[in-house]
Amino acid sequence: MILRLALLLLLSVLPALPLRAQDVAAANGAIESLAQAARDYKAIDTAFTARSDATERRGLEDRANGVRQAADDAVALLGQQIALVDARIAQLGPVTPGVSEAPDIRAQRRQLAISRSTLDSAIKRGKLLSVEAQQLAAEIDDSAVNAFNERITARTPSPLTGRFWSLFAEGLPRDARRIRGFVGEETDAIAQGLARPTRWPALLGLLAALLLLGPARRMLARAGMRLMIERAPASRLRRSGLALWTALVGTLLPGFAALALVNGLDAAGMIAPSWDRLGGFLVRVSFVAAAIVALGAALLQPKAPSWRLPLISDAAAAGLRRWTRVAAGVVLATALLGSFTAEAGSGSPLTIATDGLTVALDMALVFGVLRSIAGYRRRAEAAREAEGESGGVIAGGTVALAAWVAVAFTIVALLAGYFTLALTVARMLLWWPVVASALYLLLIAADDLCTGLIARDSRLGLSLHQSFGVRGSLVDQAGVFLSALVRLILVALAFSLAMGPFGSNITSLFDIIDRVSQGLTIGQVTIAPGAILRALAVLAAGLFVVRTAQRWLTDRYLPATELDAGARNSIAMVARYSGLILATLWALASLGIGIERIALLLSALSVGIGFGLQAITQNFVSGLILLAERPVKIGDWVRIGSDEGDIKRISVRATEIQIADRSTLIVPNSELITKAVLNKTLSDPLGRIQLQFSIPLGADVGAARDRLLAIYAETPAVLEEPAPAVFIDSIVDGRVLLNSFAHVRSPREVYSTRSAILFRLLTELPAAGIELGVTPQQMQIISDARAAPAAAPDPAAPQPAG
Repeated sequence: MILRLALLLLLSVLPALPLRAQDVAAANGAIESLAQAARDYKAIDTAFTARSDATERRGLEDRANGVRQAADDAVALLGQQIALVDARIAQLGPVTPGVSEAPDIRAQRRQLAISRSTLDSAIKRGKLLSVEAQQLAAEIDDSAVNAFNERITARTPSPLTGRFWSLFAEGLPRDARRIRGFVGEETDAIAQGLARPTRWPALLGLLAALLLLGPARRMLARAGMRLMIERAPASRLRRSGLALWTALVGTLLPGFAALALVNGLDAAGMIAPSWDRLGGFLVRVSFVAAAIVALGAALLQPKAPSWRLPLISDAAAAGLRRWTRVAAGVVLATALLGSFTAEAGSGSPLTIATDGLTVALDMALVFGVLRSIAGYRRRAEAAREAEGESGGVIAGGTVALAAWVAVAFTIVALLAGYFTLALTVARMLLWWPVVASALYLLLIAADDLCTGLIARDSRLGLSLHQSFGVRGSLVDQAGVFLSALVRLILVALAFSLAMGPFGSNITSLFDIIDRVSQGLTIGQVTIAPGAILRALAVLAAGLFVVRTAQRWLTDRYLPATELDAGARNSIAMVARYSGLILATLWALASLGIGIERIALLLSALSVGIGFGLQAITQNFVSGLILLAERPVKIGDWVRIGSDEGDIKRISVRATEIQIADRSTLIVPNSELITKAVLNKTLSDPLGRIQLQFSIPLGADVGAARDRLLAIYAETPAVLEEPAPAVFIDSIVDGRVLLNSFAHVRSPREVYSTRSAILFRLLTELPAAGIELGVTPQQMQIISDARAAPAAAPDPAAPQPAG
C-alpha cells in the first residue's frame, strides 16, 4: 500500500515538472505501469497460499515474472528520462560560488533538481518492486518443489500389512455410497437426455466419432501412402514422411472422435455437471492412448518392412506392435479409473488402493515389454551367430537395464507404502518412451525434410543456383545447419514435455541438490557437494555438446563445403579445443569460481607452464600456427630428414606422417615450424621422373630418344602435359649422356613409374642395337719422382695378361 501511494504521488507531481510533453507522457506511462505492477504483485501475494495446487502455482509464478519484467521495463524507461534531465542540468553548467544567477535560470535549476529527485525515487521503488517480484517467483517455485517432494515422500501403510486392508475395509462402505451417487447422477442425466426430443446432438456426435475412427482414418492413410509414392522425392523423405503422416492421422482422428462424442453428449444434456471434468479428461487421455498406437504403427510398420525406420527384425516389429495396443488400453483404463475415483470424491484408502492397482498394471505392462524385447534380442543374436544373418537387432541394452532397475525400484516402493513415489515412477516409465518415440520420429523427419528440400539438387537449390548463382555447397550447408537447429529445438521441447507432467524441471532438480549441504566456504568461494555435482554435470554436458558438434562438423557440415581435407581438419580441431576451453570455464563458473579468479589461476599457472612445460607449450603454439597458416596439411607428401610420406593427422601437439613401410612417424609440431620441411604437394601436386643414361658416341641418338619418348607415351601414369622431354646432357669419353624428364599425377607414383620405365628401357634399347651404359671411369696412379725407387718385381708374382 505504501508503494502504491508513493507511485501515485509521483504520478501527480510529474506534470508540473519542466519536461517536454512527450517526456512527461513517457514518464507518466512508466510510473502508471509501475503502479499496475504493484497492484498485480499484491494480488499474486494474496492468492499464493500453501493450498495452491500445481496449476495455480505455475500461473502465479508466470504472473510474478511478468511483474518483474514490467518493473524492469519501467525502470529502463525512467532511466532514459533521468538521463535527459542530467543532460539539461549539464547544459546549465555548475553553480559558481559568489555569483548570483538570473531568476529564471535559478528556477529552472531548482525544477530540474526536483525532477531528478522524483525520477530517481521512482527508479528505486521500481527496482525494489522487481526484486520483490523475483523473490516471490522464487518462493512459489520453491513451494512447488517442496510440494512435489512432500508428495513423493509421503508414506502410507504397506499393502503387505493388515493396517492397509483394515483402513480400506473401513472406508469402503462410504466410498461405495459416493460412487453410487456419482454414477446415479450420470445415469439420470442419460435417461433425461434420451427422453428429450433434442437428443440428435448425441447421435450426431456418435456418428462423427464412428466416421473419424473408420472411413476417414482409412481414407487419409491411403491418401498419405499415395502422396508419398507419387509426389514425394525419391529419398529418405518418403519413409519419414509416411511415418509422420501415419502418426499424425492415428493420433488426431481418435482424439477428435472422443471430442466429438463428448461434445455431442454434452449438447444433448447427457453429461451431468459433476461429470464435465471427467469428460474433458477422457478426451485428453484419448489423444495420449491414440498417440501410443499411432507411434507404434508409424515406427514399426510390421506389414511393410521396407518403410520401417528403426533397424529391427520383422518378428520384433510385429510383437512390439501388439504391445502398443495393450499399452494404450492400460493407459486409458488406469487413467480413467484414477480420474473417476477422484471426481467421485472417494476417500484416501480407496484412492491409494486405486493408485496401487494402477502401479501394478503399469509394471506388468513394462515387465512384459522388457521381457519380449530381451527374447527378441536373444533370438536375433542366436540366428546371426548360427546362420550369419545380418538382420537388425534391438539396441539399447543400457536403457533396458535402467528400465529393469526402475521396475524393481517401483515394486519395492509400492510394497513399502510409498504409493505416490511408485505411481510417479510408473508413469515416467510409460510416458518417457512415448516422448522418446515421438522425438525419434520428429528428428528423422526434420533431418530428411531440411536436407531433402534444401539441397543442391532440389527444386529450391536449383532455383537459387540458377536465379542468384548460389553455390550448391552453400545450399547443402544451409540444409544441414537448419536440420541441426530444428533438431536442437525438438530435443529441448521433448525434455520439457518429458518432465512437465511430473511437476518438476531441471532447475528444480538442481535446487534439490543444492539443499543437500551448505558446503565449505574457502575465502569468498563456497564449495558444496551440490556445486561439485552441478559442475560435473555441466562439464559432462559441455563435453557431450562439444563432441556432438565436432561430429556434426566433420561428418555433416564440412563435407558439404568445398574445403579440402586439411582445411576441414583445421576447422574441426580449432572448434574442438575452443569448445573444450569453454566447457571447462563453464564448469568452473558453475563451481562458484568467478571469471576473475579463473584468470588469476591461469596467470599463476602460466609461470609453471613457462618453466616445466616449455616443450609442450612450444608444440601447442606450433600446432595452432600449423592449423592457421597451413604450410602443411592433411594429404600432403612431405620429407623430413631422410623420411617422407603422407600427412594423416595434425593435432595441436604432434603431426602423424605415414611413411612408405605403412608405419606412422609422429613428429612434434615445433619440428615442422623451426626446421626445413620439403612439401612436395604444397603448390604443385605433380611428381617428376628423371632418367639418366649413356649410349656410345656412334649410336643412333635419335632412335634412342624416340624409343624413350614412345615408352613415356605408352606408360599410363605419365602425363601428356607437361610433355616428356629428352636432352643431351654432355659428351664425355666417347659416350653421349642423355637426361630425360616426365611428370606423373603425384609424387607417390614417381618410384613405381620410374621402375617400370627402366624395365622397358633395359629391354627395348639393347633389342634395337643400342648399347646402354654409363661413362667409364678411369683411375691413373701417378708416382712421385722424388719417391724412393720402386722395388723390383717379384718373379714369382703373377704377371698381368697381355
